[in-house]
Amino acid sequence: MAGLRMNDLGLVSLLTTTHHHLQGFVHIHRTKMSTRAQLYREYKLVVVGGGGVGKSALTIQFIQSHFVDEYDPTIEDSYRKQCVIDDEVALLDVLDTAGQEEYGAMREQYMRTGEGFLLVYSITSRNSFEEISTFHQQILRVKDRDSFPMIVVANKCDLEYERQVGMNEGRDLAKHFNTKFIETSAKQRINVDEAFTNLVREIRRYNKDQQARPGGTSGGCVVV
Repeated sequence: MAGLRMNDLGLVSLLTTTHHHLQGFVHIHRTKMSTRAQLYREYKLVVVGGGGVGKSALTIQFIQSHFVDEYDPTIEDSYRKQCVIDDEVALLDVLDTAGQEEYGAMREQYMRTGEGFLLVYSITSRNSFEEISTFHQQILRVKDRDSFPMIVVANKCDLEYERQVGMNEGRDLAKHFNTKFIETSAKQRINVDEAFTNLVREIRRYNKDQQARPGGTSGGCVVV
């Protein structure tokens, strides 16, 4: 270094400073990438219920923010949406399922992979309300669990004049299942977001409880 001229010293200083800046850039870039990777978590949500209860309407209203008026029976549709729930980024993989009995054989397949379920009935159909118990029992049987993340969803609450199932009946059923209850309207976008985001919270709570147990592991409006 003793033989270096002033210009050489200036060049060395510049190179050293630039090197430090580049090191800082790489560090920041890596930190951001690492943080981003840690924040993302995918949740497999499944919407189940009888035919015509509004499963597709709820799902499309949540994903695309518009109401589908006509009834087109679904076989199976999958949607994805990224959102922030309680300051955590969540990638939601939402499966809209068939309600018709002829597609019942497909149920066990999606029940195996689902991490959380919306049990949907229509307040205008007592039959759809009574079907919910069958879905609930089948999910627990397939999962081989006494409990699992689910929410009872009473849809079409905008059709109060056609109501066949009282709110208290829905609450009591959810209490019997030890799950939350919510009334929604896909048409008027009442509690649509809340139904899906609360299900994610239930999954998180369930996974945390499973991890807290010895040897536990985890996989990836009116609310009562």
